[in-house]
Amino acid sequence: MALTTYLVTGMTCDHCVHAVAEELARLADVTGVSVDLVAGGESKVTVTSNVPLATEAVAAALDEAGDYRLVTA
Repeated sequence: MALTTYLVTGMTCDHCVHAVAEELARLADVTGVSVDLVAGGESKVTVTSNVPLATEAVAAALDEAGDYRLVTA
């Protein structure tokens, strides 16, 4: 089991939280998603999955959910 936390920008409200959680939950092997919203800042999105997820798949799911982006180092 993999537990990964991502920093995501573009989230401002509960609607954003729902959209992001729903799209990430659709990815294969994802078993849970939790979001700590920081409106207008960098929100922490924690994904539990059976296997580690490709960063590209997470970024694509965020893009599908709306104008949300991964913070990259």
